Amino acid sequence: MTTKSAKCPICGKPSAPEYRPFCSQRCADVDLGRWFGGAYRIPGEPVPNGENEKAEINDET
Repeated sequence: MTTKSAKCPICGKPSAPEYRPFCSQRCADVDLGRWFGGAYRIPGEPVPNGENEKAEINDET
């Protein structure tokens, strides 16, 4: 029976256990940069402007 090695989602090389699911720190950093830059998005309804701020103010009081 053969085991299928997971591939790095950034470059396609085999993933390394210490950086799983990535192959290296570099690919992990590239992925993090994509999240910070807004390249990835979580699907859902957009929140109207100002609604989050009102909820935070109410939680603090």
